[in-house]
Amino acid sequence: MSKLVIVESPAKAKTIKKYLGTGFDVVASMGHVRDLPQNRLSVDIKNKFKPKYEIIKGKEKLVQDLKDLAEKSDSILLATDPDREGEAISWHLAYILGLDMDQKNRVTFNEITKTGVTNGMQNPRNIDIDLVNAQQARRILDRLVGYKLSPFLSQKIRRGLSAGRVQSVAVRIIVDRENEIRSFVPEEYWTIDAKFVPKGSRKTFAASFYGDTNGKMKISSEEESNRILEDLKDADFNIVKVKKGTRRKSPAPPFITSTLQQEASRRLGFQARRTMKAAQELYEGVEVPGLGAVGLITYMRTDSLRISEDAVHEASDYIRERWGDKYLPDAPRHFKSRANAQDGHEAIRPSMPSLPPEKVKESLSSDQYKLYKLIWERFLASQMSNCLQSTTQAEIQAKNYIFKASGFTVTFDGFTVLYEEAKDEKDEAGVSLPPLENGMPLKLKEIAGSQHFTQPPPRFTEASLIKALEENGIGRPSTYAATISTITGREYVVRDGKALKPTELGETVTNLMKERFPKIVNIKFTAQVESNLDEVQSGKTNWVETLEDFYGDFDQTLKTAKEEMQGVKIQLKEDVTDVICEKCGRHMVIKNGRYGKFLACPGYPECKNVKKYVQETGAECPKCGGKVIVKKTKKGRVFYGCSNYPNCDFVSWDEPSKEKCPRCGKTLLKKKGKNPKLYCVTPDCGFEKTEEE
Repeated sequence: MSKLVIVESPAKAKTIKKYLGTGFDVVASMGHVRDLPQNRLSVDIKNKFKPKYEIIKGKEKLVQDLKDLAEKSDSILLATDPDREGEAISWHLAYILGLDMDQKNRVTFNEITKTGVTNGMQNPRNIDIDLVNAQQARRILDRLVGYKLSPFLSQKIRRGLSAGRVQSVAVRIIVDRENEIRSFVPEEYWTIDAKFVPKGSRKTFAASFYGDTNGKMKISSEEESNRILEDLKDADFNIVKVKKGTRRKSPAPPFITSTLQQEASRRLGFQARRTMKAAQELYEGVEVPGLGAVGLITYMRTDSLRISEDAVHEASDYIRERWGDKYLPDAPRHFKSRANAQDGHEAIRPSMPSLPPEKVKESLSSDQYKLYKLIWERFLASQMSNCLQSTTQAEIQAKNYIFKASGFTVTFDGFTVLYEEAKDEKDEAGVSLPPLENGMPLKLKEIAGSQHFTQPPPRFTEASLIKALEENGIGRPSTYAATISTITGREYVVRDGKALKPTELGETVTNLMKERFPKIVNIKFTAQVESNLDEVQSGKTNWVETLEDFYGDFDQTLKTAKEEMQGVKIQLKEDVTDVICEKCGRHMVIKNGRYGKFLACPGYPECKNVKKYVQETGAECPKCGGKVIVKKTKKGRVFYGCSNYPNCDFVSWDEPSKEKCPRCGKTLLKKKGKNPKLYCVTPDCGFEKTEEE
């Protein structure tokens, strides 16, 4: 007989089996095997919120196979992922297989390497019931909100709507930002920029107007700008102050889940779900020549910045060998996690810091390689020396007006030789100034005023939304990707390029929630619920009491809303199309149904005519002149095709523009990416141009 080890995925099972060798059967549960059934509430509210779990539909044979293997095994070890969800899966497996909850049959692996697996197997423990209860409490909370609130929204706004405890707050954050943008009133302001040449030099440098000798000045109009420019005519410009210094730029810490998702969005254009899929694969293990199946990164759901000493030493050895001692700091770097971090696992790092991306590139998919490279570079850089910059700041005076110039040069690249963190907003590029001294006269080469207007706050991107959720304590590392997928999939939010924009439906639902269920969409309240779940996890709070505290007020609020809104139906604005109903002559409108959008006659119920909805682009097909329409693959990816299909086979991933080719008169397509351009698809034409041209 052998020992049975149960993990969650076949890839993970394959990798762990390699390290355990003979005497062990390693099998996968394929995630959860028992859960609350979907077709009913399945929570006995009156009996201390007792959940009614069932075997997940379709997994009955898998469960029976696990039972059969368990009966033939000497012992059973549960090795699901090392987080709340993984602990709950192990707990359900233990219940199904009839294991003794007081026995040490639970093992965890922070990394799927020989060392990680060996350490985990040598330290079995009991199932952590506090972790399980925290997961149960979250699951039941979300079930109560979803199953109690969704029917109310469906009745009052539109059939098929759903509500979620975390998703509702996420949509509210996006809606609030949209309202800020709408109410924003731009203010005019002007800047004055000049270019100077120092005496005895040919190199020009730029400086910007600051104010006068009394302090900073704001220029609000063209008249003020022109007055200052007039005053400066024929003025002498001299440097009155030069300040030089050294700036030390420190590397960013290694990734946690949220920062990995943010950086992958900024740098790679990955959506959060895509990032976590690739990260899961890297953690579970891939086949690498010479190494076999090996997990390349540590566990990817974490909010801790803790790093093992072994990993620090291995990284230091690699840095010393590749770049030299000067690229190592005086002492190894350690980073402090934020105050409410659970600190259950290490930060996300390569499991073998000495294994560079180029050595495993051929073994990885494109997404896996890009993400591994990002994680490896970020971690190695976090253990490298500071970047040193020589800074210069100069004040220039003409009459009583002050201009300022600043710049820096890199004197030692340090960690930037490998990696620099991407930013949501572009940093000003470093400018090298010529040698400047106090009292030095300057020759004015050019000077001009420029008009500007203050800009509204930008719409959220996936990266900035995840950052906002994290900063406000909404959700946890494992929930961000699912939350964003949910709010976009249910059409509360749409993507406009990288930006997230609320739909009319999202705004309508949010406004109703803010009016009737203010606590559910209150950021601070939701954050407090997350803190309460953390208290359950640490064993400080009873999970049933946490549910009771939440549900009493929620249930009463729902009852009041139902009473006060009896007979009330909120109407969404309907998008009127130019499609004429052939039965009654009205303009048909776009409606949303269970299977997506469709066209319907507004004369319902007198006229019940409906049609398939086709989204037009307004562009002509470059092959036959028909209409180019928006289509989707089975996985939801957008592409463009001719409405005359199958008679015309034109298709393109690139969006058609309304601009015509100046050579052949056909529709130009838009190629996106680092170098966006418009191009003609017509054979033998070859016309293309940048969008700015």
